Amino acid sequence: MITVLNVHERELPAAPAAVGALIDSLGTGNDRLWPPGWPPVRFDGPLAVGASGGHGSVRYEVSHYVPGEWVRFRFTGPPGFRGFHEVSVQRLGVERTLLRNTLVLRPGGVRWFGWLLYFRPLYDAALRQSLDCAERALTGTVARPADWGWYVRLLRAATARVAPEPAE
Repeated sequence: MITVLNVHERELPAAPAAVGALIDSLGTGNDRLWPPGWPPVRFDGPLAVGASGGHGSVRYEVSHYVPGEWVRFRFTGPPGFRGFHEVSVQRLGVERTLLRNTLVLRPGGVRWFGWLLYFRPLYDAALRQSLDCAERALTGTVARPADWGWYVRLLRAATARVAPEPAE
C-alpha cells in the first residue's frame, strides 16, 4: 500500500498565539483559516476531540486537539482513505511562527488514482489558499497569492456541475 505525505507550510510574522487562534476558528462562524469558495468545514459541535465533520465529500473526526497549537483529523471518508490531516503551530521566534498542514494518507486500491488525479490537486489548491487566508488574517495582505491553475479550475467546474454546493 502506498502512503502519501503531503505538507504545506508558511512562515508568518506573528506570535504563535495569534496563529494558533486561526486553528481554533476552524469550522466556526468566524473561520479565518479555511478559504472561502470551497465547501465549508463543519463539525457536529465545537472543535474538540470526538467532533465529527468535514468539508464536501471529505469526512473526519477530531482525534487530537491542543487549543492554539495543534489539531489532528482522522479520515472517516471517503471510503478507502485511511490516515489523518493536521494543522500545527511551530514557534520560530517571538513574532515568527510556522503554520504547517500535514496530510498522511493511505488510499486503498483504486483510491490511489482518485487521490492522484482528483483529491490531491484540489487539496493542494485549498491548502495553499488556506495559508493565504492565514497570512491575510495576520498581516492584512498576501505577498504571493496562490493560483489554482487550469487543472484545478477544470476539476472545480466539473465538480460544481455534478454536485453543486447546497445553499447556506
